[in-house]
Amino acid sequence: MVQQFSRIAVKVGSNVLTRRDGTLDVTRMSALVDQIAELHKTGVEIILVSSGAVASGRSEVHSAKKLDSVDQRQLFSAVGQAKLINRYYELFREHGIAVGQVLTMKENFATRRHYLNQKNCMTVMLENGVIPIVNENDTISVSELMFTDNDELSGLIASMMGAQALIILSNIDGIYNGSPADPTSEVIREIGQGKDLSSYIQTSKSSFGRGGMLTKTNIARKVADEGITVIIANGKRDNILVDLIQHPESTLCTRFIPSAEPVSSVKKWIAHSEGFAKGELHINYCATELLFSDKAVSILPVGITDVIGEFEKDDIVRIVDFGGKPIGVGKANCDSTQAREAMGKHGKKPVVHYDYLYIE
Repeated sequence: MVQQFSRIAVKVGSNVLTRRDGTLDVTRMSALVDQIAELHKTGVEIILVSSGAVASGRSEVHSAKKLDSVDQRQLFSAVGQAKLINRYYELFREHGIAVGQVLTMKENFATRRHYLNQKNCMTVMLENGVIPIVNENDTISVSELMFTDNDELSGLIASMMGAQALIILSNIDGIYNGSPADPTSEVIREIGQGKDLSSYIQTSKSSFGRGGMLTKTNIARKVADEGITVIIANGKRDNILVDLIQHPESTLCTRFIPSAEPVSSVKKWIAHSEGFAKGELHINYCATELLFSDKAVSILPVGITDVIGEFEKDDIVRIVDFGGKPIGVGKANCDSTQAREAMGKHGKKPVVHYDYLYIE
C-alpha cells in the first residue's frame, strides 16, 4: 500500500470528543489514538489539533458561584487541558509513542519570528518521532484575538507545517448538498476550486464547538488554495482515519481538491494573517486592475491613494481597492510615515513587494 501522504494534520472537534452531557468521551478518544498510532507506525507524520479541554474540565469543576462565559471557559480549559493531555499521554504510551503539548494563540502567528519559532518547535518534535498535540491556549486568549475555533487553528498549523493533507473530524460525514437532517441530502464527495457552496451551508454551530460548517468550508477553501488536500469527515465513525488514508475512494467524506500551484511559505503565512493587519493601503483603479491581471505586480506608491493606521516595517497591512473593498493582505516594506511620504509618487520602491502579497 503506497502512502499518498507523508505528513498530515488531524483536527478533532469538541463534538467528536464530547458526550451528550458535555463530558469527555474517553472511548472515542482511545479509538482515535489507536488509529493515529497505526498511521504513525506506517511512517506518516501526524500533527494532532485537539479540542476537548473545556469539555474535559467541565466534569471536574463545580463552581460555587455563577460564572460568566469567559471565566467559565478559562477555568474549565485550565483544569481540562491538563486532564486532556494526560489522557492522551497515557493512551499513546500504550503504543510506545511520545506526545508533546503545544498551546498556542492567535498572536503567535502575527509576527514572522513567532511563527517560525513555533514551526521549528514542532519540526523538532516530528523529527524525533514525537506527536505534537496542539490546542488554543484558552486560559490567556483574549476573546477578540481568539481563533474562530480550532478549525482556523488547524488550517494555520497545516499550512505552517507543510502538511500534504488536513483532516477535519466533525460529527457529520462531510458537506451536504442540503440540510444534513433531510434524508434526501447527500454528501458532496469532491469540491473543486472556485465552487460556490453558499447555498448548501447551514450557519448553525455544533453544540459544543465555536465553529459551524461555514467556518470549516472557508478554512478548507483557503488551505486547499495553498496546495493542501482538505478532508471533512465524521470522527465518530469507526476506523475513519485509517480508512481515509488507506481506502480514500470508498470512505465517505468531503474532499477539497488542492491547487496544483505551490505557494511559498511566506505567502502561506501572509494568507492566514488578515486578522493581524495593523493598517490599510488604499489603491486606485489602475493599481487594482494590475493586481488582478496575470502579471506579478508589487504595490507601488504611485498607485496608493490613502494610508490608514500606524504600522512598522514588516507589519501586515490590508489592501483596499478603489471602491473601498478589502482585496488582500501584504507585508509592509516600510513604515506608515514613509508610505505617506511616498504616496502617489513615481520611481519609489514598492510599499508591498509581490513576494509578500496575498490577493484573495
